[in-house]
Amino acid sequence: MNPSDTSNTCGARFAVAEHLIRDAGRMALDYFDRYQTLAIEEKSSGQDIVSVADKAVETYLSEQIRRRFPDDAIVGEEHGGIAGASGFQWIIDPIDGTGCFLHGLRSWSVVIAILDHGTPVAGLILEPCANRLYSAERGSGAFCDDAPIRVDSMTPFDAGLFAVGASLPEQSAHIGSIIAGILANGGSYMRNGSAALSLAHVAAGHYLGFYEPVLNAWDCVAGLLIVSEAGGEADDFLAGGDITAKRPCFAASPRVAPEFRAIIGT
Repeated sequence: MNPSDTSNTCGARFAVAEHLIRDAGRMALDYFDRYQTLAIEEKSSGQDIVSVADKAVETYLSEQIRRRFPDDAIVGEEHGGIAGASGFQWIIDPIDGTGCFLHGLRSWSVVIAILDHGTPVAGLILEPCANRLYSAERGSGAFCDDAPIRVDSMTPFDAGLFAVGASLPEQSAHIGSIIAGILANGGSYMRNGSAALSLAHVAAGHYLGFYEPVLNAWDCVAGLLIVSEAGGEADDFLAGGDITAKRPCFAASPRVAPEFRAIIGT
C-alpha cells in the first residue's frame, strides 16, 4: 500500500515527535547523571543489556504517543509492539547505545522513526549530551536542529572516517576484515556505540559511511532516512517487509559507497 496522501497528518506527527523526543532526552539525561546507580538487566549477552532508564523512557514515549494518536501502532525495543489501525507506525529506541550510557560515555541517543503504511516518512535522532537533534521528513531534506545538513561528497575514501559497528562474537572475523580493508585503502575507522548516532553523523558529513552486519529496525530506520535526505546512499532496511527482522545496515556518501561496499563484500 502506498503512503497516505494526508501530508498534514504526517506533519502533525513530526511536530509531536520533535516535542516528545526533547522531553525524552531530558528524562534520559537525568538517569545518565546517576548511571552508576541504575538497575541493569542482561538480555541476550553481556553486551546486550537494558537499564531502568531504557524502560522508563520508552514507557513515557509510548504513553504520550498513544494519548495523542490512539490509533497509531508502536514498536519499541524494550516493550514490543502495540497494534494500530491508522496506517501510521512509530518505532522507538529509548536509548541507543545503552552500553556507552551505562559506562558514563556520552555517545548515546534517543530515536524515533515514523512509518506511513510501511514507508519511513520521518526520522529523529536526539544526541542529548550535545543537545543536538538530527531529523528528516521524507522529501524535505535533513537537518541538525534548524540547520540543513548534507553528506560529505568532497572527501575521498583515503582521507575520511568510517563508522563500523558490531557486538557479537560471531561477527569478529567479518568485522576484522572490513577494518583491515578500510585501513589498507587509506581510510580510518571509529565506533561510537550508537548505530543511530553514527548514521546521523554520516548525514552531517562527519563520517563518510557506516556499516553494521546485524541491526534491528529501531536502531537504524530513522538514521537511514536522514542519510538519504542528506544526499547519501542508504539501503532500504524494510525492503523485505518484516519490521522485526534483523538485517545489515549500510549508508555512505555516494562518492565512496562503491569502494566501501566492495570492502564489506556486498
